[in-house]
Amino acid sequence: MIAGLAHINLLVPPGTLPIATAFYSTTLGLTPRPVPAHRVHDLAWFEIGDSGQEVHIAPDYNGSNGNVKGEGGEEGGKAKWSSRHPCFRVGSPELLEELRVRIWWHFEQGGEAAPLEADRPGATASGMFFPCWLPVSRLYSLGSLFLILS
Repeated sequence: MIAGLAHINLLVPPGTLPIATAFYSTTLGLTPRPVPAHRVHDLAWFEIGDSGQEVHIAPDYNGSNGNVKGEGGEEGGKAKWSSRHPCFRVGSPELLEELRVRIWWHFEQGGEAAPLEADRPGATASGMFFPCWLPVSRLYSLGSLFLILS
C-alpha cells in the first residue's frame, strides 16, 4: 500500500533556517532543491541522493517543539498543531482510497493509537494547511501525516 517515503518535514527554531540550510547542504551534503516561490524565505528542501526522497526544513512558528507559553505566560503550553510530518508515497488512486478507508475506520474506532483527525473517505480531502501547491486530488492529509500519489 505505501510505496515509499516522499519526504519528512523537520522543524527548526524561528530565525535559524539559514543555519539549518548550511548544515543539511554543506555538512550532510544533501542537494538543495527549489521551493515554491512564495515560500523561499521559510522553507528549505533537500534531495537525498537520487532516491526521490526529500528532507524539508521549516521554522517552528507554532512552538510545537515545546517552546509555547501557556495562558498565564508560563513555559510548557501546548501547541495546537505541528507542521512536522512524514509524507508517504502511495502507488495508485485505488490504494490511496483504500488507505483512506482504513485510516477513517481507525479514527472512528478511537483508541490510543487512533488518528486525532481524518477526512471521511469520499469527501473532499481537506489538505489541512499543507501543502497548498499540490493538487488536492493527489494528497491526503491527516494533520501530522501526508500520503501522496507517486
